[in-house]
Amino acid sequence: MTPDRPLHIEITTWRAYERPLPAGYHVLAERLWPRGVRKADLALDAWPKDLTPSTALRQWFAHDPERWDKFRSRYLAELATQKAGALTLLAAAAGMPIILLYAAHDQEHNGALVLRDFLQTLAEPTPNAP
Repeated sequence: MTPDRPLHIEITTWRAYERPLPAGYHVLAERLWPRGVRKADLALDAWPKDLTPSTALRQWFAHDPERWDKFRSRYLAELATQKAGALTLLAAAAGMPIILLYAAHDQEHNGALVLRDFLQTLAEPTPNAP
């Protein structure tokens, strides 16, 4: 493992409205606060807005499943410019499971899934790494 690459970390997504929240490092993976949820009820460990989809991308996507592939590609391009922030988030979790919280109704087409996949590529050990 190199110093800038953490060990394997479990990363899952969870709808912010579902209770109880699983144990782990709770990260809001949305730029906007979930409607109707009190801040005291979410108990976040992090809210890295720089790792969420840009406002323009979020508004363009509008949770339209037909735009999912393009959204995913564009969001991954945005995340590629935020690698340092993503590594900081992984390190802050200190080996705890990371729970990416999202508000969208669609469990198969939301930004938390893209963020999870991006973080996993950074958290996975490189084969044959010293």
